Amino acid sequence: MNLYSVSLVNQRNNMRWEPKPLPDSTKVKAIQEALQVPETVAKLLIQRGIEDFETAKAFFRPQLSELHDPFLMQDMQQAVERIDRACQQQESLMIYGDYDVDGTTSVSLVYSFLRPFFQEIMSYIPDRYAEGYGISFQGIDVAAAKGVRLIIALDCGIKAVEKVAYAKSKGIDFIICDHHLPGDTLPDAVAVLDPKRPDCQYPYKELCGCGIGFKLIQAQTTFWKEDSKALLPYLDLVATAIAADIVPMTGENRILAFHGIEQLRKNPRAGLRPFIAQLKKPVTLTDLVFVIAPRINAAGRMSHALNAAELLIESDLEQVDLKAKAIEAYNSERRTTDMRITKEALVMIKEQGEEERYSTVVCQEDWHKGVIGIVASRLIETYYRPTVVFSVVGDTMVGSVRSVKGFSVYEALDACKEYIVQFGGHKYAAGLTIEKKEFEAFKNAFEAVVQERILPEQRIPTIAYDTEVSFEELTPKLFRILEQLGPFGPQNMRPVFRTNQALDSGYSKAIGKDFSHLRLSIQTKTSPLAGIAFGRADFLPQIQTKQPFDLVYTLDENEWNGQTSLQLKVKDLMA
Repeated sequence: MNLYSVSLVNQRNNMRWEPKPLPDSTKVKAIQEALQVPETVAKLLIQRGIEDFETAKAFFRPQLSELHDPFLMQDMQQAVERIDRACQQQESLMIYGDYDVDGTTSVSLVYSFLRPFFQEIMSYIPDRYAEGYGISFQGIDVAAAKGVRLIIALDCGIKAVEKVAYAKSKGIDFIICDHHLPGDTLPDAVAVLDPKRPDCQYPYKELCGCGIGFKLIQAQTTFWKEDSKALLPYLDLVATAIAADIVPMTGENRILAFHGIEQLRKNPRAGLRPFIAQLKKPVTLTDLVFVIAPRINAAGRMSHALNAAELLIESDLEQVDLKAKAIEAYNSERRTTDMRITKEALVMIKEQGEEERYSTVVCQEDWHKGVIGIVASRLIETYYRPTVVFSVVGDTMVGSVRSVKGFSVYEALDACKEYIVQFGGHKYAAGLTIEKKEFEAFKNAFEAVVQERILPEQRIPTIAYDTEVSFEELTPKLFRILEQLGPFGPQNMRPVFRTNQALDSGYSKAIGKDFSHLRLSIQTKTSPLAGIAFGRADFLPQIQTKQPFDLVYTLDENEWNGQTSLQLKVKDLMA
């Protein structure tokens, strides 16, 4: 049976293993010879659309000189001219952004860049709970009271037609820097910077909000004839936003992330150093996703996102220390809260006999609004199905929605809109508000829609793997080459390998506080190969019988007592 033509389902935990298409052997051989790399690496490059030496050179060595001219973006000239006029006339300026990591880093970036040029400049991030997402009337009123004449909005504003008109009536201009899809009508702003607007010819469409902010300061630097090297200190913020916002790791995003990580390793801003110090190793994009981004996000979830923005622009080390400790406290509170709510939700699902439903819809009075999105994602790890987690706010319920691969929760919500006050989002994540009295009706309607529309294969989690390899191919040299394929992210994910007929060396064991994790010791022709499979200690009895097993994994390094060795990070196992 050709393993590349079928998907195998792991019956033990109902996980489907899907091979990526096998690349053309002629192309593989050509790139292998051109680059002098192992066949496995050549396959991975072809799968990523890299088929010749020049493309490979650009991929392995991303250059800032390859960034597009920012003036190719529609309205960029108008934006820099308006900022220049504001500077010449010393108008009061407000930097306005969303409360997530992308928005917070965007505000910090543009504020830090423009602060030396303006006497009156302020940052503003709306309160997650009092104002909600995007431009708010309250924020505009604050700007008017402070005498602001220009607002630069970041990571939001593309659909704020009424809000921008309201600001204009108060004598306030807007420059909008957004990366979301526009509506039918653009706001009447001085400039609307968004590569996704239909009339924008900018070559790369997948920048995050902070990426748009960077293009703005890049253009402003050119306009003011400043040295472009002055932009390098801002790349750490851009890389953090790219990692957190899960945008495609291609084109400009990959260039910016690559050099942003370099900046983070060499000379990160003071506000990020306390978090980087915890890593005790060179920072990676994975660290940005799992260590730094959650801390920045925690401020907006548990208190106010301005706390994070203030940390990111702070240079006084004593103040940095104090603000970083506050952020750590928010993150600890966030972690404790989302774990508690997740446990309560899992108990609720079991007690109500809802394990076999097609969807999850849960709510409890005291659940914190700031973490319900995280909880929804965690619930999908146990029950792989579209999930809605509600929090009660007065007479209404605010919900966060997460989906599974291939299923549009946005369309599902639209089909239930008679029970919804308002909703918004996209295919895989959305938010909604309902009246408390409509909870059961909505829950039943959402379940019926999901049951009707979801495909059988969308109810099974899938692991896509790149290629099959033998353990003998896994060498330190291969690992070093694989690391050069990074930074990793959507459309350039860390390679996932499959190896069949593995055998336990006799030293595999359960580890962790609750002995739920599996420490693998795999027999090879030379020395045993180590691996870690989180949450899979249940598999230990099977492999201890010397029964062969298959596994899918990524390749990693493990440091122990000053020694570095290869380690498999196991995604799934199958007997």
